[in-house]
Amino acid sequence: MEIIEKDVAGFGIRYSAHSESDEMGHAFLYVLRNELHEEPFGFMEDVWVEERFRGQGVGSALVRKVIEGAQEHNCYKLVCASKFSEERVHALYERLGFFKNGFELRIDF
Repeated sequence: MEIIEKDVAGFGIRYSAHSESDEMGHAFLYVLRNELHEEPFGFMEDVWVEERFRGQGVGSALVRKVIEGAQEHNCYKLVCASKFSEERVHALYERLGFFKNGFELRIDF
């Protein structure tokens, strides 16, 4: 058996929220393609809000911007992953339209 490697186009976008000179938080959208769908899919990762700005809607605004970006890039779905212990984050994501769908498996290097 031979395994053939082929590069597949994709790109990432970093969204950041600012207050005057401070970064309040950030989120990443990765737009990826596979051969099963004509449209790309989006992966949201590393949504983070500086502790002193939490509870002020910054996270919600960032996630909404990622959702908007995924729609603008014609993604057929947007997925994200979160630790089981992050119940507040899960509630935020669900309020913004995400739903639980399976589970994540990973290998750390």
